[in-house]
This record gives sequence, structure tokens and C-alpha cells, in this order.
Amino acid sequence: MIVANILQPLIDLAESGILFFHDNLGFGWGFAIVLLTFATRLVILPLSVSQIRSMRALQAYSPQIKAIQERYKDDKQRQQREMIAFYQENKINPFASCIPLILQLPVFLALYQLLNGKNFQEDIRSDPPIDFFFIDDLTLEATGAALVALLVLFIATQMGASAVMASRADKNQRIIMFALPIFFAPFVAFFPAGLAVYWISTNVWTLGQQTVVRFFFPPPEIPTVEEVQAKTPPPPPPRKKKKRR
Repeated sequence: MIVANILQPLIDLAESGILFFHDNLGFGWGFAIVLLTFATRLVILPLSVSQIRSMRALQAYSPQIKAIQERYKDDKQRQQREMIAFYQENKINPFASCIPLILQLPVFLALYQLLNGKNFQEDIRSDPPIDFFFIDDLTLEATGAALVALLVLFIATQMGASAVMASRADKNQRIIMFALPIFFAPFVAFFPAGLAVYWISTNVWTLGQQTVVRFFFPPPEIPTVEEVQAKTPPPPPPRKKKKRR
């Protein structure tokens, strides 16, 4: 497959990571996937910090952003230019929140290819146990009670992570954050159970990361538009033209 060929270096890296946690450190296959997830999140932690800073900046400047949107609501092209200029002036990257998610997707696809690979499946089955808590086989799709439990855990952890992140987001962002878990939940039934373990683990990491950030680095108070206008100095008076003699 083309996808497998493109991701082969990442597939090999994921396999090496899982084998390291299993063979060298002695963890079971399920915990090896969990530790691989945490290692991945640790690697992209600097980008996650950048994401948090960008979100904080968007929160702090939300009155000015809303003012620009309102001022040029009838001229979308001018509104877009003004917004880009405002972001550049204040060093805000509005797409920073997408970067950690985008970087996790190749790992997700690599793990999918790995769990579906015959060689890796043979390695796992030759060194049992291949179960993990209520999951009978990490390389197969979950069924019955195990599937229901995975769906509940996926939705609960995703909702929890979204709740912490969306507490100070605007209405549209909150709707998207809470709708995504419901949208992606059915896909859990069609993937190997190990992938559900990976995604639940990354949700747990996100929840813990956001909780730590909120506790030690509380978000700034968002001023109202009136407060921003009150702090903005009035424009200088126009110069008087000198009378010619």
C-alpha cells in the first residue's frame, strides 16, 4: 500500500518503541502502547506549549478581534486582511491548536498499519498475554461489552479534555470540541482495539496537561470591549494650519 510505504519509517519507529517498552522494560503489550502514546506526546510537548500560548493570546485579544470582525463585517476581504495584520503584529498563530493533532495523525496511521501487519501480530501472539484489561486481543476489533466500554472511555476522556480546553473558548469552538467525540466514536468499532487504547491514552494525557496548565498558569482575564477602549489613548488632535501672512 502507498500509505504503508510512505509511513514505513514511522511504522518501524513505532514498532521499535513498543518492543522497547515490552522487551526491555517488561511491560505488557497494552501498557507498551500507552507508553508509546505518552512518549509521542512528550516529543511534541514544545509544540503543545506553543499551542497553549497561542490560545491564551487569542483569549486575551478576543475583544479586539471581535471589534475588527464587527467593524468590517460587510467587507470580508478587508476583514481578512485586518485580521492577518493583527495576528502578525501580536505574534499570534491561529492555527497553532491544529499542529499537535496533525502530528499525532501519522503516528495513529503508523500504529494502525503496525497492528494490522501479519509479522507484528505473529510477534504479539507468540508472546502472550495479548489481552489488556477487558480487551481480549489488541490487534482485533473490539466487540460486545469490550466495544461498549471502549466507546464510553473514548467519549468520556475526549469530552473531559474538550471541557478543560473549551472552558474559555467561544461558542462555535465549544460546539466543535464537544461534537467531535460523538462524530469519531463510531470509528472505534472498525479499528483494532490497540488504536482505541492509543487514542484514550492521548486524551488522558491532554486532560492531565490542560489541568496542570490551568492550575499553575491560570488563563488571563479577558477584558471587555469597553475596558479595552478605556485603556486606548485617544487619537491626537488634528494640527492647526498656520495662517499665511
